[in-house]
Amino acid sequence: MITQEQLSLIAKTIQANTLDESMMTTLRSQNPGVHFTYCMEDDIPNLQPVLESSGFNLYLIDGREHCLKLTSDYQDATGVVVAEVIDA
Repeated sequence: MITQEQLSLIAKTIQANTLDESMMTTLRSQNPGVHFTYCMEDDIPNLQPVLESSGFNLYLIDGREHCLKLTSDYQDATGVVVAEVIDA
């Protein structure tokens, strides 16, 4: 389970730093047991992010079953996708 408060702290950490692969290392060390994936926003199918911010969106991952899937349910969330948004 991931809480809304935890997701807000994750967003604040990203906002205060540079979004890159090293940020994922920082987030993993600050949130043990949470799976983090970094990609571009256009890699995500037409789904609504659970948190939108300037330069990135956050999605929740449900990894309880054999395959990972995106979810909007905090109770089922085991990870976070950080999707970078590049303004065209």
